[in-house]
Amino acid sequence: MEKIIESLSPNERKILPHLEEKKISEICKKSNLDQTSVLRALEYLQNKKIVNLSFKKKKIIEIGVNGALYKKKGLPERRLLHLLNEKRILKLQEAQKESRLSNDEFKAAIGALKKKAMIELKNQRIILNANKEEISKKILEESFIEVLPIEHDSLSPEQLHALKSLQNRKDIVRTKEEKIINIEVTELGKKAINYRIKEKDSIEQITPEILKKESQWKSKKFRRYDIVSSVPAINGGKRHFVNQSMDYARKIWTDMGFKEMTGNMIVSSFWNFDALFTAQDHPVREMQDTFFLDKKATLPDKKIVKAVKDAHEKGTTGSKGWQYEWDDEEAKRLVMRTHTTCLSSQTLAKLKEENLPAKFFAIGKNFRNETVDWSHGFEFHQSEGIVVDENADFRHLLGYLKQFFKKMGFEKIRFRPGFFSYTEPSVEVDVWHPEKKVWLELGGAGMFRPEVTIPLLGKHIPILAWGMGPDRIITDYYGIKDLRELYKNNITQLRKIKFWMK
Repeated sequence: MEKIIESLSPNERKILPHLEEKKISEICKKSNLDQTSVLRALEYLQNKKIVNLSFKKKKIIEIGVNGALYKKKGLPERRLLHLLNEKRILKLQEAQKESRLSNDEFKAAIGALKKKAMIELKNQRIILNANKEEISKKILEESFIEVLPIEHDSLSPEQLHALKSLQNRKDIVRTKEEKIINIEVTELGKKAINYRIKEKDSIEQITPEILKKESQWKSKKFRRYDIVSSVPAINGGKRHFVNQSMDYARKIWTDMGFKEMTGNMIVSSFWNFDALFTAQDHPVREMQDTFFLDKKATLPDKKIVKAVKDAHEKGTTGSKGWQYEWDDEEAKRLVMRTHTTCLSSQTLAKLKEENLPAKFFAIGKNFRNETVDWSHGFEFHQSEGIVVDENADFRHLLGYLKQFFKKMGFEKIRFRPGFFSYTEPSVEVDVWHPEKKVWLELGGAGMFRPEVTIPLLGKHIPILAWGMGPDRIITDYYGIKDLRELYKNNITQLRKIKFWMK
């Protein structure tokens, strides 16, 4: 017994005399400890066979935010009844206006009173059918709200009916689970409680002060430590897993000698579309694909604007262009960027010949007007790179792609012919998934067309360009089946999710 007592921590010693109280709240009160400290001490005592703990869950029905409001002001159906008691017949619009109920509250009140046959609807009017006695009598749901909170298992059949009715309405009632802890003191525990605990002459914690003098520790005992009991998990701070993966991709780019391009998420159609030789009547610019803003942007230097206009209307060397009348008002329309390639067009327009050759990359969010579901979202990430070099060719592009995707963890890569409006030649990039045994399409690449390079640089210089969607790699790495999980802030999931370790 003495050894067991010696192994008790200060908190275990504090709660030991009060174990027979059985209730956590009483133990907290008498030991002057908070609930977390008491629960932890109880777990340690259970490991020492001093107590046995059992757990039981119970459902508690409690009042919601709207429920608290309705308890004070009355349920919507009660407020509507008071109004009808005065007028008996009312037009629907008048009834809603005079009752001062919101659209949802008014619909809920109509539905509740119709179910109870207290009103009928005829010719866009509400007719009161209830008599004075029925009106003055409390509605079942009103009585139920007044007794909350209440344990679910103790509900009567009438209360269960009221609960079911209120659960279909917004935040009037809510259910929470409470964990009840039952404390059973063992025979050993009873002996420990009755054991006369002497003043401790042992050391709980080693401090610099104790170590300075030999007399402070040499003749004393050290408390026995419990190395078996579980302790609360410590969740250290870390970046969101999506940001971790973006940081990793950013490191790959910088390791390969690329400089980062950054810019606004709202840009003009000129940089997002026109400078990239996307015709103004191209379907990609239509409302169903793009988020347009009401305001308009200012166009850049007139020389660049004229060069882009000419490329669209007449073409450049060896090109006929799109042969239509280019509209500068259309180019001024502000959009939420649909790709990070708009950063490439802006970067190229600022590039000076003495800075060549040059390599740039970008990582960022983009936006498309999509219906959100498990496989689609209105926002997505894109990562891309460009290499501006007089001596670059298509074989260099394939070499960069192999190197980049190899660093991303993909050993097997293949290229397929592709088409993009601002690159020629163009390729689609697939990587082999060794576990799923399938090819995954991860991005596209190509060499910028002269219609892009000449207006922005003043002459045609070979530019290698490629882009990829990191979201597909992230969802595969983390085993995420629903794209919406990338943007949820479920703290439990975020604490448990592994670090990006490619």
